[in-house]
Amino acid sequence: MFAPSQNDVRTFFCEAWRKSRAGEPLSPIETLASQWIELHPEYHADLADLPAALAAVYQVEDGRTNPFLHLSMHLSISEQVSIDQPRGIRQAVELLAARRGDLHAAQHEVMDCLGEMIWASQRSGQPPDPHAYLDGVRRRATADRG
Repeated sequence: MFAPSQNDVRTFFCEAWRKSRAGEPLSPIETLASQWIELHPEYHADLADLPAALAAVYQVEDGRTNPFLHLSMHLSISEQVSIDQPRGIRQAVELLAARRGDLHAAQHEVMDCLGEMIWASQRSGQPPDPHAYLDGVRRRATADRG
């Protein structure tokens, strides 16, 4: 199993962003990462300074989203959709994106479901429940917005 360290993750995103801005060749995963980074200009300064990124501490109490966690979730959801794992996630995310008219906004809603699944797993000490996760995404995809 691939288990990158915090520094590995931060270096990956900073390097993908640097290479993208410099017009250097990117691997497929770096291309995907740079596309998500492009949609988050609020993170550009964080990603442009690798030493500061490696030293940064993001705490909930500070009221600021951890850009590396956020971007990692985008990549994770993109991968889940590409391989349809858990089975049915591709259809649910595509429906949610179509209903919202925006894949980026849909992914942010999926992140909420993913975060809930992880939180429930940590709280209960049980493995993550992909069925609950998928059900949450499906509920969002089929719910009327009021």
